[in-house]
Amino acid sequence: MEINQYLDIFIEESKEHLQSLNTNLLDLEKENNNLDIVNEIFRTAHTLKGMSATMGFTKMANLTHEMENLLQEIRSASIAINDDIMDSLFECLDLLEEYVGEISANGSEGDLSSDALVKKLNQLVNNDYSKAIEEVAVSDIASEENNENIDIDEYTMRTLKKASVKGLTPYALKIRLNKTCMLKAARAFIIFKTLEAHSEILRSVPPVEDIEDEKFEDSITLIIVSKYDASRIKKEIRLISEVEEVNINKISTEENAIGEQEILEETQNENTQNEKEENVEKSLAEKVKEQIKKETGKSKKSINVVGKTVRVDIDRLDNLMNLVSELIIIKTRMEDIGDSDKKQNMNEAIEYLERITTSLHDAVMKVRMVPIERVFNRFPRMVRDLSKELGKEVKLMMSGEETEVDRTVIDEIGDPLIHLIRNAIDHGIEKAEDRKKKDKEEFGTISLRSYPDGNNVVIEVQDDGDGIDVNRVKQKAISRGILNQEVAKTLSDDEACEYIFKPGFSTSDTITDVSGRGVGLDVVKSKIESIGGIVEIDSVRGMGSKFTIRIPLSLAIIQALMIKLKDEIYAIPLSSIKEITPIDRDSIQKVHEQEVILYRGKTLPLIRLRNILGLENDNNQKELIAVIVKKGDKEAGLIVDDLIGQQEIVIKSLGKYLSGIKYMTGATILGNGNISLILDINSIF
Repeated sequence: MEINQYLDIFIEESKEHLQSLNTNLLDLEKENNNLDIVNEIFRTAHTLKGMSATMGFTKMANLTHEMENLLQEIRSASIAINDDIMDSLFECLDLLEEYVGEISANGSEGDLSSDALVKKLNQLVNNDYSKAIEEVAVSDIASEENNENIDIDEYTMRTLKKASVKGLTPYALKIRLNKTCMLKAARAFIIFKTLEAHSEILRSVPPVEDIEDEKFEDSITLIIVSKYDASRIKKEIRLISEVEEVNINKISTEENAIGEQEILEETQNENTQNEKEENVEKSLAEKVKEQIKKETGKSKKSINVVGKTVRVDIDRLDNLMNLVSELIIIKTRMEDIGDSDKKQNMNEAIEYLERITTSLHDAVMKVRMVPIERVFNRFPRMVRDLSKELGKEVKLMMSGEETEVDRTVIDEIGDPLIHLIRNAIDHGIEKAEDRKKKDKEEFGTISLRSYPDGNNVVIEVQDDGDGIDVNRVKQKAISRGILNQEVAKTLSDDEACEYIFKPGFSTSDTITDVSGRGVGLDVVKSKIESIGGIVEIDSVRGMGSKFTIRIPLSLAIIQALMIKLKDEIYAIPLSSIKEITPIDRDSIQKVHEQEVILYRGKTLPLIRLRNILGLENDNNQKELIAVIVKKGDKEAGLIVDDLIGQQEIVIKSLGKYLSGIKYMTGATILGNGNISLILDINSIF
């Protein structure tokens, strides 16, 4: 079997099973006596064992096998769950994740050994457990020898008797798949290919056609002849993912009335017969192999996006295909218009094309959208580990996991959220004894919420801890030389809180593995702003803090306002614009060397884009055009030369050599082929 072609499927499925394992382990830690959770963890470990064994990843297979042994003891009530067992199971999860990471990167498990962890798992079970398992396996085979009557026709019996003469052993093999198995034909294919290595399949119930069409419940009965003994065959099949039960029975041919002479005569034609049988087996394998391709696309399909995989609902792909078909139709129509020189219909065709491309854009965006749950799911385990490390009791509450964002955004927001949650646990949440003194519950709560807001997604990280000590922040900023005493006195609490985003800033007096290393919230701010987002703080001393992140739904295609500065065209993301207004030059005043105007009853700072971009400032018009932009609660008016209009643009990266250019977040290609730079509003003010 060509294993490499299934590697991507293995990696994707393994990651899903590991996420399930992580969730269930966290639940088990809270409900030690919940046998349903234990059974679910056991099934996950068994599935991972079968998948990894089938793919030839022995380290994963051995580790999950030892996990099964421990979990079986827990299921049978021979061992009670304690902290050592939970910690060991979490260690298994971490090691499995490392193995999958290595496989994803290099195609192999790497050099990391699981021997120490396997030994630890063995120490947690009874000394005689391994021996007992062997005895159970042998007794299972013995008890299954004659537990079922198999209806075998005369032709098959002749073949079985002939195989016996050649020294092969005939078996009836009944295999039951897990009821939740989604790819039954795929599992059947793997079973057939596993048996083909040492056995010949003579008969299948249900027949091949039904297996191909998945017209069977959850069990397959096979009549085979093999050079291996029953225990070895059973062991190999049990390693296959989602195989729930295997019964193997030796078929007796001694009582059959077929004569020895007839067998010898038939043996003379065995070469011809073998060729037929090989063709049947090959046909069976090929058909099931084809079914795998069908099954993996029945409800969802996978497509490649920027080197990553996104699972896509088939309905979305159908819609995409329909729109592409419409695009081809309008292309043909426009060609006909050009050939016949009927220019009067061109405007109508262009309008139709515009509607299609807009719909196509929306469809592609939906294809790229994935639930933010993929990021959120990693945090319960992190909160569990950090709270134990710091000796705090912390509960994580999550909501809005179904909120969808662009796949590329998902890749960028993970690290900032990690820093915010670590900061909340370390700096925000107090220890249990301190919380009791403040009449708070002993356990702290961190709320992680997500919801859509127009063309943005909002993510909130809120804790009910001690809040930000504004005075301490000011003192730290002064001691670091980034703030002086006079300015510190004039700062509001919100303005002072902004200093925690300065590079290397920390209020922690001690260096730990969690914080105090001078790397943290500055990473959050720079990362979020690099993808066109903003982060805001709302903190009340003694009550807690809330960090609000606003990020665009997509990093690929946006609506923008095209403006002109001198002879160049620039783009301003529409999501950053509040309004556009003309202003009188005579109404501009200066406050602390900053140009401002009084607008709608409040002071609005003005920024001349020509000045900050290094262009010659020769705009002496009496009436100026101001594009009012916003960044969180802050607003500013950008002075531009002229407005061109709203346009949908495709964002292109500036590349690593130009990535450091200030005030620019990317570029786009205009309809005439010229390049227009996209302004980074977050870095302008």
